[in-house]
Amino acid sequence: MTSAIVNLTDENSRFINIIKAHFDLKNKSDAINFVVKRFAKEEEIDLPLRPEYVRKLKRIMKEKRRSYGSLSEMLKEYE
Repeated sequence: MTSAIVNLTDENSRFINIIKAHFDLKNKSDAINFVVKRFAKEEEIDLPLRPEYVRKLKRIMKEKRRSYGSLSEMLKEYE
């Protein structure tokens, strides 16, 4: 988990305290995380994927897939 020092205005600090109390959260950190998650969900924010990751996914999707009847069959191939 990442730690951060956050400077809030008095008004925003009171708002975070209200959120914390209303949703029965343990601390201000949980309240801030709650607000960020709600905002991201409402705004439907999707984080972009790195181009190299997209290329890797496309390469994997093109590969021929193998079928195995059981886990032991698969493990034999890799022994």
